[in-house]
Amino acid sequence: MTQIIKQVRLTKDGYDRLQKNLELEMNRLAEATRILQEQMETSADNEDTGLEDAKREKLNIEARIEELEETLARATIIEDHENEGRVELGAIVVLSNEATKKDMKVQVVSAPEATVISTGLPRISDDSPVGKELMGRKKGDAFVVNLDNGKQMKYKVKSIEY
Repeated sequence: MTQIIKQVRLTKDGYDRLQKNLELEMNRLAEATRILQEQMETSADNEDTGLEDAKREKLNIEARIEELEETLARATIIEDHENEGRVELGAIVVLSNEATKKDMKVQVVSAPEATVISTGLPRISDDSPVGKELMGRKKGDAFVVNLDNGKQMKYKVKSIEY
């Protein structure tokens, strides 16, 4: 059976951030491995909670590295914008909250990129309720987002840039 590999579209910034996170996790893995070796050498019995914690931490880091490597392997960097004037991945959008009349500037990105911690512009996933409603919209479009708690939020697209 052939497994279909789903492509992940990332901005250049997002790709670089994921790459940097991978390097950090690799360094953390080296440190966790060193600590685990020390724990194993100094531990009198295998029931030592410090040893178990070190093993768990190493497994968590390995899982994160695997996830990052897999995402980067499937990544294509967004360079061209086929739908100029419409919201798509990588677009920076100014939204007006119709209830509060406050504006917010966000970048629409894929889910793996949205989870990467960064400073600067807030990012929303195209899989999120707002992101799903926002995709394909153009300047001036108003839309409603149904939230999990039953509430609705109304937004208007004020500007789109790439």
